[in-house]
Amino acid sequence: MLTVGGAQMGPVARDETRDQVVERLLALLRQAADRGVELLVYPELALTTFFPRWYTEDLAEIESWFETDMPSAATKRLFDEAAHLGIGFSLGYGELAIHSDGTRHRHNTQILVDGRGQIVGKYHKVHVPGHAEHEPHRPFQHAERHYFEPGDKFPVWEAFGGKVGMAICNDRRWPETYRVMGLQGVELILIGYNTPLHYEPDPTQNPLQAFHNHLVMQAGAYQNGCWVVGVAKGGTEEGVESLAQSVIIAPSGQIVSQAITTDDELITVDIDLDFTRNYKDTLFDFDRYRVPEAYSLITERRGAGPPIEGDR
Repeated sequence: MLTVGGAQMGPVARDETRDQVVERLLALLRQAADRGVELLVYPELALTTFFPRWYTEDLAEIESWFETDMPSAATKRLFDEAAHLGIGFSLGYGELAIHSDGTRHRHNTQILVDGRGQIVGKYHKVHVPGHAEHEPHRPFQHAERHYFEPGDKFPVWEAFGGKVGMAICNDRRWPETYRVMGLQGVELILIGYNTPLHYEPDPTQNPLQAFHNHLVMQAGAYQNGCWVVGVAKGGTEEGVESLAQSVIIAPSGQIVSQAITTDDELITVDIDLDFTRNYKDTLFDFDRYRVPEAYSLITERRGAGPPIEGDR
């Protein structure tokens, strides 16, 4: 049995300092300790406001939103307290990697930290949404492609007595995210997200944001026989209303815990990683039932193309 927690956050203001945010993370961590949590999941870009809603080419301003080290000076307190309490955690943040040749690479990153305060895994967001150029007609920007390079893999780590993977926000909408990890035997997927309720390219989807959010995570959990923890940074942040409704989902696809506010809120569940076998060894026994030779288009095509003629 593993006790997991989702540390939902309310809005983070643009002028809120890292130290102020870390105090909020510490408060959630201590609540989690009181409930016996062993693994706590924080949202995407937890340390700052969701800065892709603004477009800028000022490099100094851009890099002020990113971390060059982890733990950083501000987050070391979080690592130390988590180690003191014996709680592992997953944290999303903007990462600036400066390579030995001087090149600078920016990623939307999530890390997995064990109960000793040691980083055991790092994931870079693969499905980077939004746009790369300034689009002034929008009420706010979604310029993730301006700020982040995409990752190129979905790794799984042996940690916390099981097989753990991570994904970030838009990754949760893509079935390939879960299936690639499912093919590695993943038992628990940790997902942080920041999701505005207004979608400029198609506002008809606005009232369906909460439905779609749960739909894709529940399907991913069920179709791959794994637990999913999805954690939001919600509420009205810098005038933009964002989805909350953080959840913990069982391998059956059922939501077993859900946040009821749009503020800082802790949800917890005692999960049995062996329960994944109920699905991995029956309906979704991949080795017995998958037919990879019928799925070749998945890797051969990026976008939709003409139909393939079948037998007549």
